[in-house]
Amino acid sequence: MQLTSCCGCYSLKAGTLFTGVLGIILSILSLVMIFTLNVEWKTILIDVVDQSIVRIIFAINLCMTILISMLLIIGAVKRNTFMMLPWVVLGLILAVGLLVSVIYTSIMFFVNQLVINGILWLVVGLIAIVIYTYLWLVVYSYFQQLRYDKLNSRMGPYGRPYNYRRP
Repeated sequence: MQLTSCCGCYSLKAGTLFTGVLGIILSILSLVMIFTLNVEWKTILIDVVDQSIVRIIFAINLCMTILISMLLIIGAVKRNTFMMLPWVVLGLILAVGLLVSVIYTSIMFFVNQLVINGILWLVVGLIAIVIYTYLWLVVYSYFQQLRYDKLNSRMGPYGRPYNYRRP
């Protein structure tokens, strides 16, 4: 599925730039929260890791998100699909990871008889996944548009590539 605009009124480029900036802002806010709030952070697979290690792992992931979002912004401005590619690939993986995390966390709330928390986590999490997936589709559509434009700029008027060699 390829979109033609972002939110029906903005260009795909504007939506891509918004997505990159939003990724940076949310990552910075998350970094601040990780190191200022006294919250017990857990991972799904390894539950015995020390809290300081979990915080460092999250911080590294968030720093990588900032870097990849910066590459997305630069790639969108320069119309460079190669610079956008890491965000496109990892964005899809993160969407799946977010879905797994939301489902797992809500199930754990339900198992611990925290039904209201489980329902809230599930509803808010699914809304976040829908928004994230839509923004990923905006970026992917712009990525595809740039690839299509690049491919067609190499074609001659009859759909064949230009041959620059002289006989």
